[in-house]
Amino acid sequence: MDFRYGKKVEKWDVFQVEVNGAEEGNPFTDYTICGTFKGKNETIEVEGFYDGNGVYKIRFMPSFEGTYSFEISGNAISEKKSGCFEVTAPSEDNHGPVRVVNTYHFMYEDGTAYYPLGTTCYVWNLQSDKMIEETLETLRESAFNKIRFCVFPKHYDYNLGEPRSYPYEGTPMDSSVLNKENFGEYTGKTEGNNWNLKRFHVEHFQQIEKCILALQDIGIEADLIIMHPYDRWGFSCMEPDEDELYWKYVISRFSAYRNIWWSLANEYDLFEHKAVSDWERYAKIICDYDPYNHLRSIHNCIPFYDYHRPWITHCSIQRQDLYKTSEFVNEWRVRYKKPVVLDEIAYEGNIQHGWGNISGTEMLRRFWEAVCRGGYPGHGETFMNSSNILWWSHGGKLYGESHKRFAFLSNIWKETPGNGLAPYDKCAWDEVCAVPEDSSENGYYLYYYSFMQPSFREFYFDNETEYEAEVIDTWDMTINKAGVYRGKFKIYLPGKPYMAIRIMKIRHDSQTFTQ
Repeated sequence: MDFRYGKKVEKWDVFQVEVNGAEEGNPFTDYTICGTFKGKNETIEVEGFYDGNGVYKIRFMPSFEGTYSFEISGNAISEKKSGCFEVTAPSEDNHGPVRVVNTYHFMYEDGTAYYPLGTTCYVWNLQSDKMIEETLETLRESAFNKIRFCVFPKHYDYNLGEPRSYPYEGTPMDSSVLNKENFGEYTGKTEGNNWNLKRFHVEHFQQIEKCILALQDIGIEADLIIMHPYDRWGFSCMEPDEDELYWKYVISRFSAYRNIWWSLANEYDLFEHKAVSDWERYAKIICDYDPYNHLRSIHNCIPFYDYHRPWITHCSIQRQDLYKTSEFVNEWRVRYKKPVVLDEIAYEGNIQHGWGNISGTEMLRRFWEAVCRGGYPGHGETFMNSSNILWWSHGGKLYGESHKRFAFLSNIWKETPGNGLAPYDKCAWDEVCAVPEDSSENGYYLYYYSFMQPSFREFYFDNETEYEAEVIDTWDMTINKAGVYRGKFKIYLPGKPYMAIRIMKIRHDSQTFTQ
């Protein structure tokens, strides 16, 4: 049969049509295939793609329940194809794509709050099956709900091996030319590669899809890095028409997955052969060809991209200061009026590089500091170990301490009234305080004392309202009741760092602060 599709799909899942089509010539460039999908509440047109062995695929993510019809057309097939299917209610763990809400925060499309707690693991998806499963098992046991990773293989320190596959048909340069002295020199076109940059290696992309689906099954967003400069294969310096072909292929393959985020680049400013006009051109391709409006951003090394750009949905920030990053969240919220995601605040680890050797306590401090300022921090780990496999590059196991404490933070996040925290502008100069984004006067305050270690703090809100106070040890993960107060009151602390105080107005009308 040359025409295949299912009869049912749940809302926000992938509906796929497969058709047999032309194989002669170059199916990636010589032929087109597209689909129009119509339901009661939407009509969506999407581009399809060639998946090898004479098979073309067209993918669609429905946003409504009910009956849909579709029509497939293009010069890859001799005649149009049509059919219909039923979209059922989403399953319990299917909340739809993540969207921006309340200017600075996120929410699943079904209205469920989403607090991104991400990690970076650049090429875990291009490792062996055994290593990939070990990474997924680690993620299952963690509090992470977002992971950054690449489509292209990566060449950098501690990551000099060949990937399991390549994105194009052809052969790579001889890896025997690599050595300690030249590991970082390949940022431009390199001799010795023999790629056909107009013919994709479909198995490479099929592997990435398997990983995206595996992440979706455990509730993790796939923050997909489309381009990066750490490259010895020449993929970072393709010609404009080759780039456009690549971008359209990636979008047509991956955009129907609800857990996709688009990261145009990791460290866009390190590309020797790309200008801002190129990144704006890629952004237009995404906006034109992704009908689902997935989240979009671009990541820096030193200078920020202009996050005011209307196509950017959220800031994706790497620290610009050796010591401070989380401390700037207040400023960046005001400047950009978008969610501030700190995708790299340095990595917990012990390698030689300053970006990869902070302690677990410092990583956790940066997390709490960012959260209480209304931002969203990201994790990474670079510990030397006997296997010489670093989480940041290959995945596998985590050896650090900070990740063990993220679930505790996540639970406190989820107990926040409303959706999202904001910095409280009336707190003292020597503390960080968060209040719900929706209102700074609704009686919920989360104070964080970072590396300071006061033995007590005094508070005063008014003379009438009753407040319940809790002392939180963010490292030991304990919450202790500290009493009920009104007027001026004092909360005692153990005189050690990384403590927090949560103060909540007592409601006498049976209202609670939990969502």
